[in-house]
Amino acid sequence: MTDDGMTGRVVVGVDGSEPSKGALRWARFVARSAGFEVDAVAAWEIPWAAAEGWPSDWDPERETSGMLHATVTGVLGSEPGVSVQELVRRGGAARVLLDESRDAQFLVVGSRGHGGFSGLLLGSVSAACAEHAHCPVLVIHGDTPPPPVSP
Repeated sequence: MTDDGMTGRVVVGVDGSEPSKGALRWARFVARSAGFEVDAVAAWEIPWAAAEGWPSDWDPERETSGMLHATVTGVLGSEPGVSVQELVRRGGAARVLLDESRDAQFLVVGSRGHGGFSGLLLGSVSAACAEHAHCPVLVIHGDTPPPPVSP
C-alpha cells in the first residue's frame, strides 16, 4: 500500500528475452515484499519504413499479447503469489515503459532485451528508463535470482 491507501504498482518490461524473464522474477519479489501489484508490460511497434512490407494478416498486438502471457505464466506459473496484470501497449519500448512509470512505485527492466548487442552493460531501453523514469528503477543484469519469498 502507498501512503494514500492505494495499492502500489511495480511495472516490469517484458519482451520474452532472458533478461526480461529475470526482471519479471525480481518484479514479483519487489511486489510481494511491499504488498504491491505487478504490471507486466510488453510494447510493440512497426517501424514506419517497413509498414508496407508486413503481411496483411499479421496482428502484432495479438502476437505480443501471446508472447507476454506465455512469458508471465512460464516464469511465474499459474499462481504467482501476487496480482499480475498483463498490459500490451503500442509504441517503442522505452516510451511505453516511461509512460507506465508515471504512477508506479517501481520500474524493473532487464539490462538488455531482444536486439541487444552482446557485451553491452545496458541496452537503449534500460538506459532510457534509468535516466528518465518517474519512479525508482531496478535494472537486472545477469542471472542472479531474487531472494526466496515465503508463500
